[in-house]
Amino acid sequence: MKLKFSKEKTGLFAAGVLFGTAGVNLLSGKDAKRLYTGCTAAVLRAKKCIMKTVTTVQENCEDIYADAKQINEEREQDNEIFEDIDIQEPEEAEEGGNA
Repeated sequence: MKLKFSKEKTGLFAAGVLFGTAGVNLLSGKDAKRLYTGCTAAVLRAKKCIMKTVTTVQENCEDIYADAKQINEEREQDNEIFEDIDIQEPEEAEEGGNA
């Protein structure tokens, strides 16, 4: 089997190798490192801001939950007071008085 080399395909292969090597050099260079460092710093700042917001929301949810529990406890206490009082219906009061 005989391999056929064409100038066009060989040129494209050489260009790919050249761009690949240049790309690796660009991605591992000092400027790229500065870019990666800057992007990482920005992500860390965003994370700090997001975590601050999450903490605030979480604290607000805890306050809301505590207030809701207190409201329900007060309602239960009010219901217990009314359950202790023996309230007669008007019909029962009239029947009891006529007998």
